[in-house]
Amino acid sequence: MTLSGEDITKLIKKAIPDAVIEIEDLKGDSNHYHARIISPAFKGLSKIKQHKMVYNAIGTHMGTTLHALMLTTSDT
Repeated sequence: MTLSGEDITKLIKKAIPDAVIEIEDLKGDSNHYHARIISPAFKGLSKIKQHKMVYNAIGTHMGTTLHALMLTTSDT
């Protein structure tokens, strides 16, 4: 089982409701994605903390139903 881009968006939106999210399937296999996420919630946070917020939103799916997720995050 894999996650769709829509599934990933829903998980992130649940934790970061104001996020603007763009998901790209890098290999067309529904298993390797690039997520671009913009949220005011990231303001003042390091990239590491921003990425941790996203990985926490995805939870146990990372490494199981989702193999690879490249992140680009920003507060604007």
